[in-house]
Amino acid sequence: MDLAHLNDRGLVLVGCGRMGGALLQGWLARGLAPKAVHVIDPKVPGWVAERGVSVEGPGPADPAVIVLAVKPQMMGDVLPSLSRSGGADRLVLSVAAGVTLAAYGRAFPGAPVVRAMPNTPAAIGQGITAIVGNDQAGAAALDMAESLMAAVGRVVRLTDESQMDAVTAVSGSGPAYVFHLIETLAAAGEAEGLPADLALDLARATVAGAGALAMHEDEDPAKLREAVTSPAGTTAAGLAHLMDPETGLAPLMRRTVAAAAARGRELGK
Repeated sequence: MDLAHLNDRGLVLVGCGRMGGALLQGWLARGLAPKAVHVIDPKVPGWVAERGVSVEGPGPADPAVIVLAVKPQMMGDVLPSLSRSGGADRLVLSVAAGVTLAAYGRAFPGAPVVRAMPNTPAAIGQGITAIVGNDQAGAAALDMAESLMAAVGRVVRLTDESQMDAVTAVSGSGPAYVFHLIETLAAAGEAEGLPADLALDLARATVAGAGALAMHEDEDPAKLREAVTSPAGTTAAGLAHLMDPETGLAPLMRRTVAAAAARGRELGK
């Protein structure tokens, strides 16, 4: 993160909800001066002003970066008020799903624009974000966007914007799928006679531990699954249902991701 550049020209954060707030906390922790940030949000959390961040007035006239952290449905109202903020060299970084680079290009003619898709584990610094830029976003703009998003976790770069809807469906929406897995695993344990609180504790810890092991081992998850599965054992009995080619998890997950990706494409129209 080019702190000197940002501290000199400033950064405007539009939207300070869960994701915007996590980003702001990450930037401040990495040394961004609170006075260099101006937040635009009708309901700014109290801690923002307490940290010395600007929340009133028009903000910097020529910010180095404008970060858009509002819901895609609100973008139509937000963009017209920002299109004249700063010069053509200011980076526009958006974390809104569905809104295309072309839409931002119309609002900010000639500006480098980077779309980013983080996910909710960013709230604890464990997110993963995919980024892609428009034709005006050169190496410096992409490096700046990556450093800003790295404040909340890992960052990967896409080769084409067409990949963004799939990213949104997999990692952007993915935490909700995992949370639902925890819900259903706990409910199944309760149905087998476990107390509800114990079943939930077991389900949470199992998903968290398995995820950590998958990251730690850096191995094909199929091999990890096979290592847990003894022939004709309890895991094999359960997987026989979960891996059914017609009714199991694989076809269900394909439909789930396809539906989320399709919705992302609809939002971009």
